[in-house]
Amino acid sequence: MSIRPTLLAIALSIASSYAFAQTAAENQVLGTWKLVSATIDPGGQDIPAYGQNPNGLLVFTPDMHFSAVITDADTPRFASDARGEGTDEENRMAVSRNIGFFGTYTVDETGEFSGNRVEGATFPNWVGSVRTRDDLTLVVDGDRMTEHFRRPEGTEIRIEWQRVK
Repeated sequence: MSIRPTLLAIALSIASSYAFAQTAAENQVLGTWKLVSATIDPGGQDIPAYGQNPNGLLVFTPDMHFSAVITDADTPRFASDARGEGTDEENRMAVSRNIGFFGTYTVDETGEFSGNRVEGATFPNWVGSVRTRDDLTLVVDGDRMTEHFRRPEGTEIRIEWQRVK
């Protein structure tokens, strides 16, 4: 085999890889997002999903992993000041008003969010779940992102995020 065809093949391979990289769409959700608002809409009502003072971060990494923590800033502190020693009521409030989860995500050829897979969560029933655009959409408009999530029973949640700079 001649060296000239081998060099030509390598050159074409590099050129086509560069061209593909130049035409691939930018990942629109990449980065860190701060929660602005969260509402739940059971039967046409707009109720705060995480209390009157929701707080949270959503992070999408370049290697297609994500992590989310959403809290109700007004969740009462535990009287014992020890995480594992809350009363039944304290534990119930903490679980119902806060959520944390992580996993992997995908984007489509236009860079838009197309789904995720939950690998770990403070709500164990979410672990292993796969969400597609049928039940979760993230729409980016500049530095704002709107999330629409439908729970399995049909309840709609809307969350507004602001890109952290």
